[in-house]
Amino acid sequence: METAQQAHWDLIVIGAGHAGSELAVATRQAGWVGSILLLGDEPGLPYHRPPLSKAYLSGEMDTEALALRPDAAYERAGVVRRSGVRVAAIDRARHELVLAGTGERLHYGKLALCTGGRPRPYRCEGIDPKHPPSNLLYLRTAADADRLRAFVRPGARLVVVGGGYVGLEVAASATKAGMQVTVLEAQPRVLARVAGPRLSQFYEDEHRRHGVDIRTGIQVRAVQCRDGAITALEGANGERIEADVVVAGIGMEPEVGLAVEAGIGTADGIPVDAHGQTADPDVFAAGDCTRHVHPAYERDVRIESVPNALEQARAVAGWLVGKPKPYTAIPWFWSDQYDLKLQMAGLSQGHDQCVLRGDPATRSFCAFYLRGDQLLAIDAVNRPADFMLVRRAMAQPLQVDAARLADASQPLKALLQP
Repeated sequence: METAQQAHWDLIVIGAGHAGSELAVATRQAGWVGSILLLGDEPGLPYHRPPLSKAYLSGEMDTEALALRPDAAYERAGVVRRSGVRVAAIDRARHELVLAGTGERLHYGKLALCTGGRPRPYRCEGIDPKHPPSNLLYLRTAADADRLRAFVRPGARLVVVGGGYVGLEVAASATKAGMQVTVLEAQPRVLARVAGPRLSQFYEDEHRRHGVDIRTGIQVRAVQCRDGAITALEGANGERIEADVVVAGIGMEPEVGLAVEAGIGTADGIPVDAHGQTADPDVFAAGDCTRHVHPAYERDVRIESVPNALEQARAVAGWLVGKPKPYTAIPWFWSDQYDLKLQMAGLSQGHDQCVLRGDPATRSFCAFYLRGDQLLAIDAVNRPADFMLVRRAMAQPLQVDAARLADASQPLKALLQP
């Protein structure tokens, strides 16, 4: 429901991704009776981002199928959308937003920041940040995926810089399309920041089996360009990797400019409590842009995942209508590569042992991350039932016996007692 030039809104949501769309609709469904405005800087309906590196990139999903909700759902919820607009500033003293370009001012009663993040820019000798090469791409938006799809053809040479989930998903999709794919990872192994060595080795082996040239521990010294496009990347050891297109997947930076300028954000996220409330009682935040202390890990975290965005959005909605339900969910994630479904729950940082249940050679197994006898996280490959069982059990602190956990003859459910 695109509409309405209106000066005052009871609730304004900035950001029309997973968190923003969910927050606007969930707040209405929870009983909010005031007006709601959802602002998005991209054109069109809010859409799913995970398929961009998979089904959408491969052409198996079209733009219409990407939509999170049909326009009628926003109309039924009484949520007014304005797309293709950007907020230039937040005036907390006046409870006003200033829109970029027009200078239009919008008054809010409550404000929710769901600004997400942006790809970390790739910086290297030979790249002019003001005039980046035309074939240096990122993958965060549908427009990014459209630009990459224009390069997808059999035999084309794709270089992916970064061996994280997005980089590996792009590599898998491009390989299935017949491209020649090279993945360059500066760390000694792929998925180094989020998974243990056994899982990293499994995915390196899988990609190599499909023809991907995985190179770890490689530092790119410079890129060579011709006519405004990268033709090759040069490793610090002198090796040269030719490219028709380069995708940089080296992490994400939270979109916090508005919050920082308004005095309620930091460079690495917007601090919020368990209800999504910032230091300003009238301003809330949800999604990839937030930081919070997670009770299960007793430390400050910033979580980049769709489930986190949705759960935080619902926590904000509950607080706004006087039905508080604090966000305490164990974070979980997923990644689809080839015919492998990787599902992850928990945060493995700080583990001192990794226990395998099942044989990776069968391409169906679990990796459990423990600190002492405490279960911190699970990675499940093609084991959806095990994943769901463990994720639910992890709602309470779990102590497990590592030897019994590794024994596949032991019923898993019996091992997961709080």
